[in-house]
Amino acid sequence: MASPLALVPVGTNPTLLWGMTNTERTRRIAASQGFAADDAGGPAILANTAFAFDPVWTAHLKTRPGTVVTRGGVPVLAHVRDASERLQVEEAMRADAAMPATALTVIAAEADEGILNEALRKREKPFAERLVPAAVPGIERASYVGAYKGVTDLLTKYLWPEWALAITRVCARFGITPNQVTALGSVLCIVATIAFWHGWFWTGLATGLVFMVLDTVDGKLARCTITASKLGNAWDHGVDLVHPPFWWWAWAAGCAPYGRPLDDTTFWWVIGTMLFGYVAQRLIEGAFIVRFGMHIHVWERFDSRFRLVTARRNPNMVILFACLLLTRPDWGIIGVAAWTAISLVVHMVRLLQAIARRARGEALTSWLA
Repeated sequence: MASPLALVPVGTNPTLLWGMTNTERTRRIAASQGFAADDAGGPAILANTAFAFDPVWTAHLKTRPGTVVTRGGVPVLAHVRDASERLQVEEAMRADAAMPATALTVIAAEADEGILNEALRKREKPFAERLVPAAVPGIERASYVGAYKGVTDLLTKYLWPEWALAITRVCARFGITPNQVTALGSVLCIVATIAFWHGWFWTGLATGLVFMVLDTVDGKLARCTITASKLGNAWDHGVDLVHPPFWWWAWAAGCAPYGRPLDDTTFWWVIGTMLFGYVAQRLIEGAFIVRFGMHIHVWERFDSRFRLVTARRNPNMVILFACLLLTRPDWGIIGVAAWTAISLVVHMVRLLQAIARRARGEALTSWLA
């Protein structure tokens, strides 16, 4: 029986990345990706601690024995199959020298073609950079950007990446954990809900804005510091999944104390449309994943662009904010309901189009692949 594969750091490097040594970072990557806890001396992936690398690389190499990733010719990572290959690679790593001619397949990290992320069905170019003090800000930024997986909404993509990066760095330096960030965000989420209910919309929006930024920070902090956990993932995604309908309901109710009440018919039409649309849209997304093995948002370029504005929490908050500027929060919640209905129709049409194409024998692939 083959020994479990280990991820083995080679050399030492005192330069800290996200508040930890490269050896500790490699250990965390190994634990998170299911590598063996101890090196049995057999096949392994060797990691040159002179370089910092995206964890995507080790996941990629895990199923590719006899492959080495280089930067400027120097081996950064290598999946060695025997003692002879291990010796050659270790010597090159410790000497900071180019790989000698071997039977190993070489992937140049700086090559433009990158690699295929099979989990996300998209092609990307993971970072692998020499880790020296002057390079830390750039590497941390590359690590942070790499933590943005898949496609997202316009606020998360364009408005608060820099805010969240600064907060993520502070949290990493002071040892604040992702779960602690999630806990604070959860409290703020509840405070925002109460504020909306009482018609304190500006207070709720300000509190909700901080929560939404922290909602980005906890996941990025977990990925950048390699501290993701099942509890944290379930907690974060659970809050994300549950709270939006409560926000919209509270906003609709808060229109009355604000002085712009909805009549009963409009109130229940708005609530019913939003709840039905929210649940149905999520079910469509799940059905698309089950049937076609990818998110609906990465199918074609249109789907990724529509994800920027589709009726999720952040785009809906833009609608509410714009209408509140006009002192018409009632128009805002009606607008959110209407946009939810439109987004639902778009997703339903895309699902039916995908089913029809599959029925015609067409292979569905992500445009990002």
